[in-house]
Amino acid sequence: MLTDPFFYAVAIPAVILLGLAKGGFAGIGVVAVPLLALAVSPVMAASITLPILLVQDVVSVWAFRKSWDKGLLILMLPAAAVGVFLGWALAAFVEEAAVELAVGAISVAFALQRLWAERAVKAAAQVEAGPARPWLGALCGAAAGFTSQIAHAGGPPFQIYVLPRRLARDTFIGTSAIFFAVVNWMKVPAYVALGQFTPKVLATAGVLLPLAIASTWAGVWLVRRVPAEGFYKVIYVLLVAVGGKLVFDGARALFF
Repeated sequence: MLTDPFFYAVAIPAVILLGLAKGGFAGIGVVAVPLLALAVSPVMAASITLPILLVQDVVSVWAFRKSWDKGLLILMLPAAAVGVFLGWALAAFVEEAAVELAVGAISVAFALQRLWAERAVKAAAQVEAGPARPWLGALCGAAAGFTSQIAHAGGPPFQIYVLPRRLARDTFIGTSAIFFAVVNWMKVPAYVALGQFTPKVLATAGVLLPLAIASTWAGVWLVRRVPAEGFYKVIYVLLVAVGGKLVFDGARALFF
């Protein structure tokens, strides 16, 4: 088990953010691995995070088990499996920073466009869902699987396709919870094959699990008290922040 005090200084807020994300504040959990990477290698950070995510998934799926969109999952999960496989197969050849930069730039552009569109109407309910475009759903599903395998950063591609569908708040959260619960289990064989689940990693994750569960329930409690009409605006703002963080990290690693 890791004993470095600085590691826990960054791990505690990282796990809380993961819990809030799993509780419904979609997007903010993507900063957890960069936070942990301030104290340990990015590979170890991702390895410690994955068992925590698997436990948090149980809480979030249970909390929103009655609200989810079957059609979106049928469309996006097979594509996500392809993305996870590609992320595992190409990890040795694709720079994580380049993926972070591209996903972050697309996320910021998308979120800013949606925020501008929201200002153009008198109420969020007047915003019509865009065309379904199944090909885009499959592409975003694959991108979510790919970026999730590489950096646990699958949220923005998933949101790019799902947010314009204008799902009910709980349906959006439940669909997201189930999608990423399945994707996270898809990633387990790759981490096992790479020998990442060492006793030190698993013991450290175990120490953080009580906080992970508590913060996930806190997220569930808080998100259900956010007014429905303001929910998507909150998500778009979070997406700008998360996308900006990915752009910064990716650009810094690639060019500086």
